[in-house]
Amino acid sequence: MDFQEHLHSVCFRMYTEAEGEKLGVTGWVKNTRQGTVVGQVQGPAEKVTEMKYWLSKVGSPSSRIDRAQFSNERHISKLEIRGFGTRY
Repeated sequence: MDFQEHLHSVCFRMYTEAEGEKLGVTGWVKNTRQGTVVGQVQGPAEKVTEMKYWLSKVGSPSSRIDRAQFSNERHISKLEIRGFGTRY
């Protein structure tokens, strides 16, 4: 699943990485020049659903999430990404 966040926060990537690791999902997160955050999450369906909830409703303590958009959701036979990190 790919995602894009429209938000305002300084530490959103750091908190997203921590939440991904806590839930045991894999993936990455990256800030864009447009002031959004994009990324990819992989893992068991129930854990991905928990991550989607966190991304769209919770976020980092100082974030204001204006909109969360999820796309490219599909079943995969094995994880394609190792760990959870930040891309630049």
